[in-house]
Parts: sequence; C-alpha cells; structure tokens
Amino acid sequence: MNSKVDAKATNKEKLLKHQQHLQRQRDAIAYRMKKLAAKQVEMTKKTEAVKEKIRIKYENMKRVLDEDLRITLTQLDAEQEAAERLVEEKIEDCYHLTQELDQELANIGAGVKTQESDIQNAETEKRISEALKLTDPDLIHPDEFKNEQLLGLAINLLLFIRSQVPVTKKLFQSYAAEVVLDANTAHPKLIVSPKGDTATYTETWQDVPEIPSRFDSTLNVISREGFSEGRHYWEVEVSGKTYWELGLTYPSIPRHGREEESWLGRGKESWCVEYFNGDYTAWHNGVQQELPLLSGKQFTRIGVYCSFPGGLVCFLGADTMTPLHCFCAGTFTGILHQALCPGHDNEGTNWKSLKICDASRSAPVL
Repeated sequence: MNSKVDAKATNKEKLLKHQQHLQRQRDAIAYRMKKLAAKQVEMTKKTEAVKEKIRIKYENMKRVLDEDLRITLTQLDAEQEAAERLVEEKIEDCYHLTQELDQELANIGAGVKTQESDIQNAETEKRISEALKLTDPDLIHPDEFKNEQLLGLAINLLLFIRSQVPVTKKLFQSYAAEVVLDANTAHPKLIVSPKGDTATYTETWQDVPEIPSRFDSTLNVISREGFSEGRHYWEVEVSGKTYWELGLTYPSIPRHGREEESWLGRGKESWCVEYFNGDYTAWHNGVQQELPLLSGKQFTRIGVYCSFPGGLVCFLGADTMTPLHCFCAGTFTGILHQALCPGHDNEGTNWKSLKICDASRSAPVL
C-alpha cells in the first residue's frame, strides 16, 4: 500500500517538475519574442535614420546645383539687361534724329525759307551717316563667347554626373560574385561555353549524358557552385533578346517530369523574373506578379542581388540600377544556386546567348 502511495507521489513530483520546466521554456520563448520585437523596432529606426541622412545629402547636392543655376542665370540676365539698355539708347538716338528730320521736312513742306548753307547740309548728312553706322544692329550683341562657354560647362557637368556610377551600384559591386554555369545541369538544347559564362539555345539536341542533375523538360541551367551565407551580386547580359528568365533556386528544384514544375519561380524552390516580348513578370511558388511599370523598357544587363542573412532577392536593370522586383523570402533554408533560362527561339527573335558579366565593373552608360 505504501509503495503505491510513494509511486503516486513520485509521479506527481515528476509532472510538477515537467510543468515547471515547460513554464520556464515558455517564458524563455516569450522573452525571445519580446527581444525580436525590440530588434525589429531598432532596425526600423536605424534604417530610417540612414535614409534621412542620405536624403539630406541629396537635398544638399540639389541646393548646390540650384544655387549654381541661379548664379549662372543671374549673370546672363545682367548681360541681357545691359544689351537691352544699349539698344534702347540707340533707338532713342535714332528717335531724336528723326524728330529733327521731321521738323526740317515740315519746314520745307510749308515753304519756310532756310538759311542753311551747303556746309550745314553736309553736317546733317554726316550726322545721319554716323547715326546709321553707330546703330547698326549687327554691332550690338551679348557676349556670345561667354554664353557658349557657360552652355559648354553645363553640358560637361551633366555628362560628368551621368558618368558617375549610382551609389547602389558601387555598393552591389562590392558583393560581386563569380558565377560559373554547370554544363551538367543544362537542358540538352542548351550550349554552355567552356568557361561556363554563356548559355545559348539551339534547336539541335546535344549529345550529352543523361544524368539526374540535368534539366530535361525546360531550358534551364544553374551555377556550378552554390552559397549558403553572405551577400552576392551578379549580372547577366540580356541585350538583343526577347525572352529570358533569371533567378535563384535550391538544388531541390525538379529537373524532370512535368515542364511547369521545372520552370523557375513555379515552385517554392526558386525565385525569378521573366522577360517576354517587352513584358516583365516576377514568379515565386507559382504566384505570378505582373510588373506593368516596366513594360517596354529594355536593359543591357540585369543584376540579381541576394542577401542570405536578410532573406532578400532583388532584380535590377543594371544599366541604371532600376528596381525590377524584390522578394522578401524570409529565412533561406539551404544552399542557393544562380539559375537562368535563355528561352526558345521565339519566332527567330531570341537566338542570342545569355552571358554572365563581370559584376565588379560597370556596363557602358547609355
């Protein structure tokens, strides 16, 4: 009887300890949630502070340009005002002379006798000749040389500003990643260059090994190496193409079976932006997002940025760093590979290769 009582007491004590343990665990998780919420607030404040500082810097640059514009236009206005005053003086001189001549003509018309000698008539002719010479409009003009210089300096300043690499470009260039395409993953209708930097569509099936890693239902190829940490940026040349897909994928993306399952962005394993006949579309987990504001825009290069710790995938028109689309993916759960699809021939308009570029160097300014 006592043994049963002791066993019951022991079980009760174990349950109490387990309950206390779970309560401590719950309290720890609740505290962690509180810390995470505080971290979220802290990150938001820091980001807003940086944004404000950057905004102020751009406003200061704008003020400097606006002040320089004001000074330049003020100088031009002063020269124009001086030239207009000179013209007004010449007009006034001509007016006074015409008044005198009108009086003489009136006197002659009225038969008024004049006692002017030939010498006086000659002096009048001389005054008229000098007035016409001094008031020649071709002799009155602003300092055109200075105007041309100012315009030239303004053009050079604009060209200099346009030649500068956008600040976001400089940042992403510091994350430039070397990307080498894995020919053993390429669809048999793709030709991957020996260096692994281009993928080209061909109508001819290539004589390649049938291996599990190879895509056989869609025109995909992925990078040889993946990454599971850090920040990475790469660029792909897309000029002259009417169809392409670029993105990121886990190695678990289907390589065989139904075609749609292997397309980039159609499953939860990958993210991509697709370009087809002038229209851009973002894809992930089968969800399609049209990007109508980009319709008709063409870029020489497309940049892809991935922040592994930030769970961020961004696509940009690398020529001007124009944002195309960003995926906030949350926590990445494994190794990621760069992926691309050069697309089919698209009625003869899409034969050019997709080429991996050196993302540490800028494309030519358009």
